[in-house]
Amino acid sequence: MNQNKLVGIVAVLSLILGIYLAITIAPPSSMEKPLSEQTQHMSWYPQARALADFELTSHTNEKMTNSDLKGSWTLAFVGYTFCPDICPVTLAEVNKIYPELQENVTSTSLQIWFLSVDPKRDTVERLNEYVNYFNPDFLASTGSHDQLFPLVRSMGMMYSMSESTDNPNYLVDHSASIVVINPDGNVVGRFKPKMEPGQLAISDMEELKVDVPLLLNNG
Repeated sequence: MNQNKLVGIVAVLSLILGIYLAITIAPPSSMEKPLSEQTQHMSWYPQARALADFELTSHTNEKMTNSDLKGSWTLAFVGYTFCPDICPVTLAEVNKIYPELQENVTSTSLQIWFLSVDPKRDTVERLNEYVNYFNPDFLASTGSHDQLFPLVRSMGMMYSMSESTDNPNYLVDHSASIVVINPDGNVVGRFKPKMEPGQLAISDMEELKVDVPLLLNNG
C-alpha cells in the first residue's frame, strides 16, 4: 500500500470518528427533535398563535393583560364558576397532578389559568373563593364580553350562552380543552378532552403528566 492511500484511509477514519464523537458526546442542537415531536399526546397547532390583546380583572382584583402570560408556560381552561361538571372536575384533576408538574419546573415556571366567560355572575369575590378552593396558586380572571370573545377565539376555543341570562340558572356552552400557552404568551396547542362512553369529557391528566414536563424542561 503506497503512502498516499494510507494517508487517505487515515483521514477518512479520522473523519468518521470525529462525526461519531460529535454526535454521541456533544450532539448539535440542530439535530435535536422539535418540541412538537417530543410530546406524545398534546395537539400542536401548525404554528404559534398570538393571543388577541386583552385587559381582564383577576381574582385578586388586579388588572391582567397579555404581559402576565409571558415568562411562564400556562395551562389555560375556559369555563365559569356555575358550571355543574366539566369545570370543577377539570380543576380538581389538575390540582391533583399540580405538585408533580411543579417538580419538573427548571428555568421556566408553570401557571394554571382559569378564564371565566361568565362576567355577569363571576364577580371578583366569587372567582377568588372559587379558585382558592382548588389551589391558591391558580390564577382566575374574567372581563367584558368584548374582551373575552376575541381572546377565547384566538385561543382556538369557543363559548356561547345557551339560554337567556335573565334565567338566574343559565348555562354556558364552552370548549373543554386545556390550552397550552408558551413563555412568549402565544398559544401553541391543547390537550383535547377524552371522549369515552359514560364518562365526563375532560382532558386526560396522565397525558399532561407525560408531556408537560417536556415543555417545562425546554424553556
